[in-house]
Amino acid sequence: MTKTALLGLLFFFLFFNTIHTQLQKTDSLYRAIMSKDSLLFSVGFNTCNSKQAEVILSENFEFYHDKDGFSDKKKFITDFKNGLCKASSVYRYKRVLVDKATQVYPMYKDGKVYAAVQNGDHLFYEKEGNQTEKLAGEAKFSNLWLLENGDWKLGKSLSFDHHAKKTIDEGTVFNNDQEIESWLKENKIPTLGLGIIEGGELKQVKVFGDITKGISAPYNTYFNVASLTKPVTAMVALRLVSLGKWKLEEPLDAYWTDPDIAGDPRHQKITTRLILSHQTGFPNWRWMNADKKLNFQFEPGTQYQYSGEGFEYLRKALENKFKKTLDQLAQELIFQPLQMNDTNYIWDQKTDESRFAIGYNEKREPYPTEKNKTANAADDLHTTIGDYGNFMVSVMKGKNMKPEVFQEMITKQVKTKENKYFGLGFEIYDLGKGEYALSHGGADHGTRCIAFVLPGSGKGIIIFTNVDDGYKVYEKLVLHYLGEDGRKIADIENR
Repeated sequence: MTKTALLGLLFFFLFFNTIHTQLQKTDSLYRAIMSKDSLLFSVGFNTCNSKQAEVILSENFEFYHDKDGFSDKKKFITDFKNGLCKASSVYRYKRVLVDKATQVYPMYKDGKVYAAVQNGDHLFYEKEGNQTEKLAGEAKFSNLWLLENGDWKLGKSLSFDHHAKKTIDEGTVFNNDQEIESWLKENKIPTLGLGIIEGGELKQVKVFGDITKGISAPYNTYFNVASLTKPVTAMVALRLVSLGKWKLEEPLDAYWTDPDIAGDPRHQKITTRLILSHQTGFPNWRWMNADKKLNFQFEPGTQYQYSGEGFEYLRKALENKFKKTLDQLAQELIFQPLQMNDTNYIWDQKTDESRFAIGYNEKREPYPTEKNKTANAADDLHTTIGDYGNFMVSVMKGKNMKPEVFQEMITKQVKTKENKYFGLGFEIYDLGKGEYALSHGGADHGTRCIAFVLPGSGKGIIIFTNVDDGYKVYEKLVLHYLGEDGRKIADIENR
């Protein structure tokens, strides 16, 4: 093929990429092309089955490689047999398609599809003798598939941008636990806890990394989950509302008034609803103020401002009303019914310190471990992936809540950004068409954690890390496990 013709072919690819919409993965043409791709590589290339590869190629097949030049069908098959798959070779190679990067575009003539362009990325692994398989490189490709006599054949293939791959690829990292461990080491995440909810049930509980240097973290590793404490406190209050023992709208001054705001009449407006939706007017923490005192920064109920002080205010009101500590109330109302035996607001004699994931800063220097003797309603809960995963399943199902209380919880109380709101105790992502996600995150010294549940689909994910920059693994995990809904969540966050 002449240089002019090749440039024309490349323009042809780019032209059709522009004017035709990329096919969805559910489209029959997309599935047909991906099936042929699998037959060519998974059954042909990866197993050195030259006959399988040959039947997928068009008789006029042309292959363009940025390192090895041009091949027609005959040369391609000869090189395949005598090079990569030579019987005496000590190496074996495997090609892995990066599924999320693959795009398929139809080509039309007279209103009918006659060809399809497949663009994407692929990885190449190599194995020498009995050694462990390792990632050797990556490249991009463009394939032109032709419909010949009712069957799809690969007509032209361009493989380019070949280069060594020294890092684990996010597109395939979740294929096995070993790759996840490698990915975490590259991202310098000491410990990762991962819970996957499917079909309204906690289906996977995994913990990766080390609990201490050289000692693998157990599946029931304790994490300090920072502000993921708040949803538990919220559920204590909502459970009491469901039992008829507490009211969302009752002013809390009947049970508690903070001395710092006793002289401000606005304290009479503070209710559980305003606290759980972060509309109290309080700062996040009073120590952030110059005088270190609690104050109102706006009229309660008029806007959103995240506040840990509000949850502590609620704790003191609950404890004064019921004459029990928050941790006692949580044990009775949440932890015992859900068998959350490894969850507590306080550090006591039952806490197994050998299972606790110590927190680290971005330099991987350890922080002192917080060992609270009294409950903080907004912070420092320690729990496991298994316990918190079951807690989020109960939230998603509205377990032990009256239906009307559950509806209050998922009602958009206040807008925080486009398509994102606070309900009662949880953030609400509006995913469109009536679908939504409930979420909350946690961030403190040595911990970054987040949880999502999607009541409509029964999916969810819980991510715990024990390092200040652990948030950097969130998006890849959410996109992988929550799919299109995960993409919608990411788009809302990235706006």
